[in-house]
Amino acid sequence: MENNNAVEILLVEDNPDDAGLTIRALKKHNLANNLLHLQDGEEALDFLFSEKTTGIPKVILLDLKMPKIDGIEVLRKIKSDDRKKIIPVVVLTSSKEERDIVESYKLGVNAYIVKPVDFDKFVKAISEIGFFWLLLNQPPKHT
Repeated sequence: MENNNAVEILLVEDNPDDAGLTIRALKKHNLANNLLHLQDGEEALDFLFSEKTTGIPKVILLDLKMPKIDGIEVLRKIKSDDRKKIIPVVVLTSSKEERDIVESYKLGVNAYIVKPVDFDKFVKAISEIGFFWLLLNQPPKHT
C-alpha cells in the first residue's frame, strides 16, 4: 500500500471491471498517481478511521451496492464524523433509484453520478470528475 499521506483518490468499488475502467480513465489523464482502490465499504471505513491513516483523500469515489457495508452506510459514517465530513464524496453507481439519490444527498454527498454504460462516456465522466476534484476544486486546509 502507498503512503497514506499520498492518497488523493479513494476508489471504493467492488466490481473489478468498473474499478479497472475507472483507474484506466484516470491514468489516461495522469490523475491516478495517488489512487487507492478498496473493494468494499468495510475496507474503506477501516482505512479512513484507522489510527495509522494520516491525511485524508482529496475525493472519495464511492459505489453504493457493495458487500459487507454498502455505500450509504459508508457515506453516513464519513459525514457524521467531524474530521472526515469535509472529504468530498462522489457517488459513482449504476443505481438510478430515487431513494438512493435522495438518501445520498440527505447524508451530504457532493455529487451523485450514474455510471454510463457506453465506454467512451464512462471514460469522459471519470476524467471530468478527476479534473474537477483534483485540479479545480479548492479544498480547505486539513488540520
